[in-house]
Amino acid sequence: MSRLALNTPFMLGFENLERMMEELAKAGSEGFPPYNIEQLSDTQLRISLAVAGYDEEDLDVSVEDDRLIIRGRSASDERERHFLYRGIAGRNFQKTFVLAHGMKVQGAFMDKGLLHIDLFRVEPVSSITKIKITPPVKNKTLTIPGKAKEKK
Repeated sequence: MSRLALNTPFMLGFENLERMMEELAKAGSEGFPPYNIEQLSDTQLRISLAVAGYDEEDLDVSVEDDRLIIRGRSASDERERHFLYRGIAGRNFQKTFVLAHGMKVQGAFMDKGLLHIDLFRVEPVSSITKIKITPPVKNKTLTIPGKAKEKK
């Protein structure tokens, strides 16, 4: 895989992007279960996964950080069965989709063996913050809001 070149000084705070892209390339090679991504409008998407044979209790849809994660747990059949041919996959899976900033999950529902997950994009609110330029202060340490000062 070719490496992503993000070493420009004008892209600040994107250190994790290359790692995330490599992670997605590995996860994208798994083809089970098959899925579609449909654009419903300029701000709405629907992801549909073919999950025939899975009950709602076997599936988990969650958002962790900025990742939509769909997990399927294969229901163990209590009775002993003898297959002459087994072509229907019944296995555990995990699908991960990275959500862009502003993408939110609206909900999920099952219909005819398909799990549908609806997403929408929140329109960004433009903001301008004026930064006051102050004179230098000797022996001033940078404080990060929300972080406690370390004791020496």
